[in-house]
Amino acid sequence: MTASSPDRPAGSGRLLTGVAWALLLLGLWLWGREIPDGPGGLSAPATGDAAAVGRPLGVPLPPAHPPLEPAGPTRLEVESLGIAAPVVARGLDATGAVDPPPYETPRTVGWFGAGSEPGTDGAALFVGHVDTETEPAVFYGLSSARPGERVRVTRTDGSTAEFTIEDVQVFARDEFDPKKVYGQRRPGRAELRLITCGGTFDRASGAYTANVVVSAYLTGVTGAR
Repeated sequence: MTASSPDRPAGSGRLLTGVAWALLLLGLWLWGREIPDGPGGLSAPATGDAAAVGRPLGVPLPPAHPPLEPAGPTRLEVESLGIAAPVVARGLDATGAVDPPPYETPRTVGWFGAGSEPGTDGAALFVGHVDTETEPAVFYGLSSARPGERVRVTRTDGSTAEFTIEDVQVFARDEFDPKKVYGQRRPGRAELRLITCGGTFDRASGAYTANVVVSAYLTGVTGAR
């Protein structure tokens, strides 16, 4: 699966990305209303409906770091993918869906501010556009992430929380399961999700066919706390 379709007609980025985001983030809102206690724990990592990248042989993953005290995110970096972007908190729009970052700031990452803060017990959710009408956006290369790579989140308390990617999954749009995507994998662990559009561009529906979901967990922290 790729994060973009090379034969997509010019000027269609806004339409196709908007449709996919509406479906994805409305699912998040509905799931949150159905489960008032927040994300439920899963006993084992979930498997994507379309595809998954397993752990490379010979690449052991480090132990989890204990959760941190609450602090919001200000910047997110994935050095292996060339991602270094500011983070803005996003809330719900008039339809009840999470409002993604504005198209005018395609290199900005959105954080679901009503959910978990990165580094705390739970799963912090980050969303980003894959493209705009004219250029790749902040999460364009997200589908090439691999287990063992690091995600660093700068927080408002001056600390930098370091997360290790444990899997990369591609969920078909028509089989998207919010509980699998947003649910905490292991109780008591600090986790995060990076989410964008993926698959191929479906001209009939005007949207991508899938969503790329990168899952990671806290393995270290540096700086003031």
